[in-house]
Amino acid sequence: MHRDLGIINDPVLLFGGPYSNLHALQALLAVATRLGIAGRQMICTGDVVAYGGAPRETVAAIRRCGATVVAGNCEKQLARRAPDCGCGFEEGSACDLLSLGWYPFADRQIDAKARAWMGACPDIVSFRHQGARYAVIHGGLTDIARFIWPNSPDAVLQAEWAEIEDEIGPVDHVVAGHCGLAFLRDTPRGSWINPGVIGLPPNDGRQQTRYGILDGGEVQIHRLSYDAEAACDAMRAGGLTQGYDTALLSGYWPSEDVLPAALRGPSLASG
Repeated sequence: MHRDLGIINDPVLLFGGPYSNLHALQALLAVATRLGIAGRQMICTGDVVAYGGAPRETVAAIRRCGATVVAGNCEKQLARRAPDCGCGFEEGSACDLLSLGWYPFADRQIDAKARAWMGACPDIVSFRHQGARYAVIHGGLTDIARFIWPNSPDAVLQAEWAEIEDEIGPVDHVVAGHCGLAFLRDTPRGSWINPGVIGLPPNDGRQQTRYGILDGGEVQIHRLSYDAEAACDAMRAGGLTQGYDTALLSGYWPSEDVLPAALRGPSLASG
């Protein structure tokens, strides 16, 4: 499903992965209020629900704010009442095993109305900003759970770009999420933009998460500070103590094995 948002020449707030982290989402919405950014100017790359302690409340908050949400694999799976998150993790990896804790918790929290809303989220969103056309997806269009990293081969990005244009016509830039790391990458076709996620730090040893602001045709990545201790407490109160709770405080993922070797540990600490 494709949703065209038309022309948005005012600043656009781009973000991904609230991950059931209500405290991070509330901090982001405070940023939007301070900057005068309305819901129509906010686009999420998906996975509203995942690791955190407040899935129901996070869905309610993002629906109230009026942001456009691209369907992530978590939205797809919860909408169809699937037994797992469909994140694309290798079987037996830390991510795969840890999902056995947080996914059933989230599944129990999401009601029928929220699932129906998730099922109606578009697979791809487009809009025009300052004369350029942008497409927004979750992971890849060939595979919603495809991990596209800052160092993925050019051919990977080009294959996804071609798939997007086959679906909705020419685009100048692509916005995507899923991998959890913010990055901007120039390609022969245009910019590939991942604004990062707000619900979990990017494995860099800091509590701050990431979001992007598109303004005047340029994207800048920003750090988001929020009450990580309170978000951690909410997870622990829900019995979510498999490791993502401590990640909110330490800034390091318990599932680092999902990352390419070159992006693990201290290699991100200066980002």
